[in-house]
Amino acid sequence: MAPSGRSALESVSTLHWVAIALALVTAAVHLVLGIGFLPHRMGVAFLVATAGFVLGVALVLLDYRRRLVYLLGIPFTAGQVILWYTVNQPAGPGDLTAAGVVDKVAQLLLIVVLVVLYRRE
Repeated sequence: MAPSGRSALESVSTLHWVAIALALVTAAVHLVLGIGFLPHRMGVAFLVATAGFVLGVALVLLDYRRRLVYLLGIPFTAGQVILWYTVNQPAGPGDLTAAGVVDKVAQLLLIVVLVVLYRRE
């Protein structure tokens, strides 16, 4: 039950749903890549990232320490962007895949939404 007496889902705003959708997009991309890379350690790393995004979504939906989830989600997501850039070192648009673009756009937007949610609560 949410602190205000409302159910956890009743306390989920439109902005929360935007963040949830963005997190699920990046989780799906990481899941597909993770399965594709298994049994290599990169596959495991992608699946760990998937779990992190899904766990964040679950905690928000359960209204469990949302402010902390936002605060931890910002560097977690930013770390994904930094790791992607470090590993891939794209030199230009030709080095980008459709999945990579969708994932990075979702992650950058997610960071912005998490900052807004953190500042609002």
